[in-house]
Amino acid sequence: MDEVVLANIPFRLDLGSLMKKLHVTEGHPDLEGLKRLASDAEAVAKPKGLYTVAFIESKGDDTVVIEGTTFTSRVLRVNLEEAHRVFVYLATCGTELDNWSSSMNDMLHRYWAETIKETALRSAIEALNRNVVARYRPGRISTMSPGALEDWPLEEQKALFAILANAKEAIGVELSDSLLMIPTKSVSGIWFPTEQDFESCQLCPRANCPGRRSQYDEKLYERKYKSRTD
Repeated sequence: MDEVVLANIPFRLDLGSLMKKLHVTEGHPDLEGLKRLASDAEAVAKPKGLYTVAFIESKGDDTVVIEGTTFTSRVLRVNLEEAHRVFVYLATCGTELDNWSSSMNDMLHRYWAETIKETALRSAIEALNRNVVARYRPGRISTMSPGALEDWPLEEQKALFAILANAKEAIGVELSDSLLMIPTKSVSGIWFPTEQDFESCQLCPRANCPGRRSQYDEKLYERKYKSRTD
């Protein structure tokens, strides 16, 4: 497998966007504190990412074998119907920023720090995506992550980390006994080629989700993913 590690991803905060997200306006008594925190974060932050090009070996009704590792998900299986290779990835805000935030006692500052860590994580995801597109020219790609859907539960993290076995050494991310990643502001998943954009949100009925990126389609599973044997 061709593994790519990005360990020096540039990170700069857009103070205006951060202020808007945290509801801190010009003249706010906490503004100077936020500016100092943002400056400190930029000084220590090292968001990172890792991905590998992995080839699909076989497909069952609701399983896909990728590089000798079996993933169980009907939705993933259907999404990979025309795919022969995928990009298994892992992105993180970085242990440096995670350790920095853990040292804080002030609850407000900890909240701000969590938002900054999310921003660093997005920077890592975007950098990985750009690298995949520039290096491999895969065309349109979408993503799925373990735990985002009931159909592909968090337990599938074990299979994903079996492929990304070098994750801890390369970018400092490990899987806990409870199947959560450390640092927590990390995300794993599979990018795959697609003719139509896919978002797990399309199959998730959760109301008022702050992270929703696409409207829920209550008929999509029945229309596209339901197995003939169901």
